[in-house]
Amino acid sequence: MIDVKTNFSSRMLFRLVLLGLIVLAILLANLKFVNELYLDRQLTSAGLIINGSIIAIFLLGLAKIIATLLRYMGEETALARMFRHLEKGHDNPLKGVSGRSIIAQRYNTLASLGEQHAKINHSALAATLLASENTRTSFARYVNNILILTGVFGTIVSLSIALVGASDLLESATGGGNMGLVIHGMSTALSTTITAILCYLFYGYFNLKLSDTQSRLLGGVEEVTSIYLLPRFSHDSDSMLHEVAGLIHGLRQAASGMKHIQQDFAEAGSRLHASIEELSAQVGATTADVDTIKQILRDGFRLPAQVD
Repeated sequence: MIDVKTNFSSRMLFRLVLLGLIVLAILLANLKFVNELYLDRQLTSAGLIINGSIIAIFLLGLAKIIATLLRYMGEETALARMFRHLEKGHDNPLKGVSGRSIIAQRYNTLASLGEQHAKINHSALAATLLASENTRTSFARYVNNILILTGVFGTIVSLSIALVGASDLLESATGGGNMGLVIHGMSTALSTTITAILCYLFYGYFNLKLSDTQSRLLGGVEEVTSIYLLPRFSHDSDSMLHEVAGLIHGLRQAASGMKHIQQDFAEAGSRLHASIEELSAQVGATTADVDTIKQILRDGFRLPAQVD
């Protein structure tokens, strides 16, 4: 059973912030190397443009992941609150639960279908919810798919610059400047590849964790729906059969309990009958003793015999 009481998304957010701070500290500690690799001795602006574009795409995707994790944090809180209310048998399970949350919308949908006595197709509801949530994370998946390709694109552009420099170098006997362009192109190709790979490694991990968070949340919603909500609102033939089966099982238990009670009453009646017989015997013996005492008293005081 999925534990809806733990906030998985908050742990992922904390992990993202912590790892981001570690990466930032590493970059600041090696600021001189970063400056030499990306900024110094740049003959063209191609490296800055491509690396800047890669980092911009990375940050946009990361912002989308953070926003989605923050949203899922609220969804997990609402799901946990609803779960506690249903476990305690609260009259209003939606108390304190946001009406815009997934679990509140699911509850309202089932309540509406139950009032109309319509058949509830749980599979269709689950598929619809999954499709809706997948559209919310489509941009994050898109960034994850193209991030490594941006490095390949930067490499291709940089190699093109290097080939232009090499072509000019072959055509000119004194092409020292063109040799610098070749070296610049090769350096830019390596820097864009490094940038794309590092961004992809960081981003890919948290994109995977975003998918895990989504799967965990939707699994919790469907589990609460199956265990607590469907028995409240489902009125199809299958649910009626389950209810009848439950009633029959309850009747069997009641009949078994009545049988035990009847046996207890029979045993109590037997014990009561034995007690009455024992009491009758004791009363008879007491009556005989009283007659004996009365006869002794008459004889002692020489009283006349009692006339019947």
